[in-house]
Amino acid sequence: MTELDLTRDHVGLTDTFLARRYFRKFEAINGHLARVAAVMERERVLSKFDVRVIGGYVSAMAATFQALSLKYLLTGRDTGVFFGSLSVDRTESGFPVFRELLTMANDAQQAAAHLAGTPSVADMKDEMIRQIVGDLTIPTKLQFALSQRLYYQALAAGGLFWVQNDPVALWQGDLGDQRRKYLLHWAVYDSQVNLPVLYLMELEDSGREGLPTDQRRWPEAQRHLMAQSVAGLKLVTIAQGFDRDFDDLHPKRLRRFRVGPMYSSAFTEQLGPMHDVLEQARAPAGQDWALAWTVETLESERVIQERTGWFGTVEREIFALDPFAGRGAETGATKTERAIIMPARPYQVLAEKAPPGFREVRKFVVSPSGQVVNYR
Repeated sequence: MTELDLTRDHVGLTDTFLARRYFRKFEAINGHLARVAAVMERERVLSKFDVRVIGGYVSAMAATFQALSLKYLLTGRDTGVFFGSLSVDRTESGFPVFRELLTMANDAQQAAAHLAGTPSVADMKDEMIRQIVGDLTIPTKLQFALSQRLYYQALAAGGLFWVQNDPVALWQGDLGDQRRKYLLHWAVYDSQVNLPVLYLMELEDSGREGLPTDQRRWPEAQRHLMAQSVAGLKLVTIAQGFDRDFDDLHPKRLRRFRVGPMYSSAFTEQLGPMHDVLEQARAPAGQDWALAWTVETLESERVIQERTGWFGTVEREIFALDPFAGRGAETGATKTERAIIMPARPYQVLAEKAPPGFREVRKFVVSPSGQVVNYR
């Protein structure tokens, strides 16, 4: 596949108002995601630890979009500098392309140098006032310089969603002598699909030392999990590989949360039912979108003892695969659940049309007041 093939569905948001509308849309969507997680906690679909973890990543995604909105604040304006525009994957995800986050990570490494070499925010604002009052001109170049300083300040502050977000281990309790339970979580911005993907693994640790403080196993486990965090890999492949590479770490449940795609009649070129729903809804700006949300779950069904060496044995997990119509081998998961988050107006059209394939999709509907209601 050529480079042209990889980027043919990417579009740059070159208009000032269109770019700002895009960022406002995602600011609202990120807020709705937190409310959806709260609804799922009340329904006991997610635990309080799950919600804490997912909420952290949602906040990081919001911070990333905020930083990008500052970077591209003067899109379409004559700043005297050719700066480009935000590139969005218009058919596969609706999110910024992978390259945007890669560039942002590189910028973060140089943030301190940029901040040290530019005037303060207060000094820039004073200079803009002098230009407006004295020259009676719009200080576009100064506005651009200020937007870039604020961008680098956001990068320096941290707390953003990066291309790779390394595994973190949360202790969940002791299960007996020399056996502990942990919740591991990590995330990536997948370059194949231009979407944020979250991973949560519940495991039992039978090692001599707790995993997060084990200077040998923990770095190895982190590297292993990050290397396997690819959208094309099945969960069963990831879990079995981890189970075999670490004899004293026992994965009991692995979940993958795919956030997106985001569909919008203003920014994406969706096909199929969602195209018809959004077109017929004719929703006003800010209400013309839908966000897909997919959760794949793999659970351990039982444990077997496997011989190792002359006299030793180790535990190996046998994972349960989806029993319906032999789909387990195809999906590599115990179950797959799909949901969609959308404002009330597009949902009304979706409910009326009832397109095939959406019957089993959970619908989280955002009311005009911002409340989230769950429909089956």
